[in-house]
Amino acid sequence: TSRWRPTQGFFALILAVEAMVILSFEATDVFLFYIFFEAMLIPMYFLIGGFGDRAHEHGEEAAATQRSYAAVKFLLYNLAGGLIMLAAVIGLYVVAGTFSLTEIAEARAGGSLDMATSTERWLFLGFFFAFAVKAPLWPLHTWLPNAMQESTAPVAVLITAVVDKVGTFAMLRFCLQLFPEASKWATPVIVVLALISIIYGALLAVGQRDMKRLIAYASISHFGFIIMGIFAMTSQGQSGATLYMVNHGISTAALMLVAGFLISRRGSRLIADYGGVQKVAPVLAGTFLIGSLATLSLPGLAPFVSEFLVLVGTFTRYPVIGIIATLGIVLAALYTLVLYQRTMTGPVKPEVSAMPDLRVRELVVVAPLVVLLIFLGVYPKPVTQIIDPAVKQTMSDVQQKDPKPEVEAAK
Repeated sequence: TSRWRPTQGFFALILAVEAMVILSFEATDVFLFYIFFEAMLIPMYFLIGGFGDRAHEHGEEAAATQRSYAAVKFLLYNLAGGLIMLAAVIGLYVVAGTFSLTEIAEARAGGSLDMATSTERWLFLGFFFAFAVKAPLWPLHTWLPNAMQESTAPVAVLITAVVDKVGTFAMLRFCLQLFPEASKWATPVIVVLALISIIYGALLAVGQRDMKRLIAYASISHFGFIIMGIFAMTSQGQSGATLYMVNHGISTAALMLVAGFLISRRGSRLIADYGGVQKVAPVLAGTFLIGSLATLSLPGLAPFVSEFLVLVGTFTRYPVIGIIATLGIVLAALYTLVLYQRTMTGPVKPEVSAMPDLRVRELVVVAPLVVLLIFLGVYPKPVTQIIDPAVKQTMSDVQQKDPKPEVEAAK
């Protein structure tokens, strides 16, 4: 309301999005899931358009125009996906006679609900399209760079670390569980699209001048790994993809938050406006380095384990795709290390010479993320123990088994 201070409205919208995300994860009714899936768009629209980033090289008026454009683009893309999904939800109800996810899954597994092949494929495509927009998967990804560029750092973290994960989670829970045969039918095309996302996102990240857009394109590349792992239809791939959802959220949150601290101090998102930061703010530079190394999946940090599992799981079924996907790791090393070099090393630019280091409140925010990146990189078992039983059930739902190794391990 008009009586609220802007910060109160901001945090109220953040809480509203988080509530919708949690309800989406918990929903066992397909129609309720759709409602929560779409409802989160409303507060997200206002967070991007009304509370967006004010740092713009051409002034406040240009910033307001860009925020409005990014918010509308985000809304239209996701609404289009949601409308197609609504048609699929209605079609599923016509076929199954219920919205209950549990009842539909049990009926499909027991053979009492037998969909025609064409019907299952159309319904699958309706659901998958909406989730691919949310994820985002190439070529439905173009809303993400604009949204992240024009958002404040906390909202950018919310988008890529939380909201987008609803799309990949829903692929596992709805696409594979409700439409197993259609999922196997569409797998070759989806794996190729995921591979394109990996390479395309990484290549575009290399050439970015804007710090936030670079992280956005890096996230598109990482989501390609997640989707590739899901549809590789192997236990390693799906375990890695699920773990990647967690690890990507942590690593991107760490990198984006530190980038937000930099932008708030300097007032610019352009990489060229920085230089020599590590000499005046070593703690800030150190946390930025850890976030960057996690983004390129350095061994010993959390994303490495999940990315390795995805590649192994993909290679066992699609060796050529798995080999080409490793190029994404090489490109990730290029764009993250170049980003660090241009912003943190070299001569100290006059504009950053008085930049303060991380404050206590900022350290309290970033330190737990750094600890999790290191802990899950060294000992991911607490998370994988939770993931593995669900992966086993998913593999059973789609009636897939891991390919046998060409060379048996010695007894």
